[in-house]
Amino acid sequence: MGAGKAVYEESMANHITMFMCGDVMTGRGIDQILPYPSDPVIFEPYMRSAAGYVRLAEEKSGPIPQPAGFTYIWGDALDELERVAPDIRIINLETAVTKSDDYWRGKEINYRMNPENIPCLTAAKIDCCTLANNHVLDWGYSGLVETLQTLKGENIKCAGAGRDLKEAQSPASMIVKGKGRVIVFSFGSETSGILPSWVAAKGRAGVNLLKDLSDETVLYIREKVLAVKERGDIVVASIHWGGNWGYEIPSEQREFAHDLIDNAGIDVIHGHSSHHVKGMEVYAGKLILYGCGDFINDYEGISGYRHFRGDLGLMYFASIDSLTGGLFSLQMTPTQIEHFRVNRASGDDVMWLRDILNREGKRLGTKVELNEDNTLTLRWN
Repeated sequence: MGAGKAVYEESMANHITMFMCGDVMTGRGIDQILPYPSDPVIFEPYMRSAAGYVRLAEEKSGPIPQPAGFTYIWGDALDELERVAPDIRIINLETAVTKSDDYWRGKEINYRMNPENIPCLTAAKIDCCTLANNHVLDWGYSGLVETLQTLKGENIKCAGAGRDLKEAQSPASMIVKGKGRVIVFSFGSETSGILPSWVAAKGRAGVNLLKDLSDETVLYIREKVLAVKERGDIVVASIHWGGNWGYEIPSEQREFAHDLIDNAGIDVIHGHSSHHVKGMEVYAGKLILYGCGDFINDYEGISGYRHFRGDLGLMYFASIDSLTGGLFSLQMTPTQIEHFRVNRASGDDVMWLRDILNREGKRLGTKVELNEDNTLTLRWN
């Protein structure tokens, strides 16, 4: 027993727990309820004021405090983060953090958060923001540069966008004392709505936009990973891909994910863009999240696509062996956005999520089990 316990304790010492979630959209309506709202003027064909999204949400769900404190939007998620105490906290930040007025002409959505509201991210102790998405340049190149400066000023690592190609391609690196290192690459795909003109280049700011999901792209990523990966490193590919609605996972995405694990040294794939959670897979012992849904947004009063339950989300707590990159466990806490706040999902909603994940997981070799505390545990073949 003593030898077995020692082996188990040594194994656990190598496990790094990462918090990941779907898109965190703190701009527009969310920004309006925070202590330092931006100028509400936006340039959307159906809404001219970001405050309009607050009004829609209040018409649906009732009053929202204004101004709300910086911790407000995270709601029950903060207690969960404290309870689980993950080593690393990673989000896809889908907004420009800027006072820029240089909105992107011809783009129908304008997400912006006032840099003075950045404490809403530090309140949740976010370690890393991925930025290769279709909103980070909503307020132009000056808005992107200010976003990068603001995150750096708060010691929040970022990846996926930069002042030039080299910076946009560079990963975020975080040391977990006594356990290892987590390296996060952030990639975007045009299938998520990222404009081709947003691609970073030598001497031009932009995002780390993939040309396609081909074998050639896998080799490109392999080169980037091999240049930085060392023993004890967990490498995450955070990918903004696919449309907003629908559970289908294109074969191209699945093959690309498998190839990244087989041939490019990727250990975890953190996929996002879909406004609702999608199926997940464990391939060669490695975790693939194809679509994490939205975690924080201002869509509460917007009608349409209700059957997908975009208001429901998950807090993904993945425990990874840093020596092998293999998944040890995945615990998930179901959430619901209401009053522009993350709340623990009700029992009925948790069961709805369980059933959806089991339905979608059948073809992927995964299922989830409901725990007594209304959390979910992933099981895989």
